[in-house]
Amino acid sequence: MLIEELSRIPGVSGDETRVRNFIKEKLSAWGIKNETDSMGNLYAFKEGGKKNEEQGIMLVAHMDEVGLMVSSIEKSGHLRFYKVGGIYENTLVAKPVRIGPRDVYGVIGAKAIHLQKKDERKKALEVDKLYIDIGAKNREDAEKVVKIGDYATFYSEAVVSGDLLKGKALDDRAGCAALLEILQRDYPFSFTVVFSVQEEVGLRGARVAAYRLNPRVALVLETTGAADLPGVKEQDYSVSLGLGPALTIRDGSAVAHPRVLDRLISVAEEQKRPYQFRSFMGSFTDAGVISLSQSGVATGVISTPCRYIHSPVSLLNMQDWKHLVEITDSFLRSVHEKGLDV
Repeated sequence: MLIEELSRIPGVSGDETRVRNFIKEKLSAWGIKNETDSMGNLYAFKEGGKKNEEQGIMLVAHMDEVGLMVSSIEKSGHLRFYKVGGIYENTLVAKPVRIGPRDVYGVIGAKAIHLQKKDERKKALEVDKLYIDIGAKNREDAEKVVKIGDYATFYSEAVVSGDLLKGKALDDRAGCAALLEILQRDYPFSFTVVFSVQEEVGLRGARVAAYRLNPRVALVLETTGAADLPGVKEQDYSVSLGLGPALTIRDGSAVAHPRVLDRLISVAEEQKRPYQFRSFMGSFTDAGVISLSQSGVATGVISTPCRYIHSPVSLLNMQDWKHLVEITDSFLRSVHEKGLDV
């Protein structure tokens, strides 16, 4: 499955090359015109059955994932690192990683528990107390295979079990996989798909893409954190697995355009597909910069609920993802058939 393959590929913000190359190969094999800008955004130009039938629609999902960057190499050969994107320190200790273009394997380590002070044991160790151990004898040995500035990504194999998918980087490889599914279908009109870069470090790629394309309508395909877990009150779940894709009303970066949101709701209900509203108002998505581009863009967000995002491994329900694909497909066809005044 494409979503599993995409999950396995390293692609920390600023280092999306391998993800982009994978997607480009698929697009080229399907005969879909594509190009890359100087930021690294990948554009797929989906041509409809009728020439010049252009609705001014842009679909977006970001290719990058959170991860780490090597900041220095100790005399001992251990690697110090920075966080790239929003990662909680308490998810890091003892996690396996892959580093740099050679995919050097390592594990995130810290001072042995019996050597930690009492107060250190009570809280997550900050990044400056952690390191990556690649088994090097010393700095010179480590420098043979890694260098300062190399990116490190979490190492976790994607696995499907029943309706559940476990893997890294599902934020937002799930969205990328959904767009690839959409691009394989036939439409009577043309539209543009953007696989954006550097979302996790400031929505940078989408800002450039929206300014370049200046679309009339944009739909962002995301994943969003689900907190339907033991010990969490139901009103704090935000979204739950298995209840369908989540529609954003407002988040920390954007307010969904009401007519885009209404159309997403109407097509979901016409098809009797489940959906839910994302109740958490924090965090940012590419919609924030897209909606403010040039004279403004009518923008909406639809997301796959996902537990443990921004961590070494996440979990989503494949039925939620499939419903997201079908609602997105119906939204596109509805805009073509009925129009959308914005």
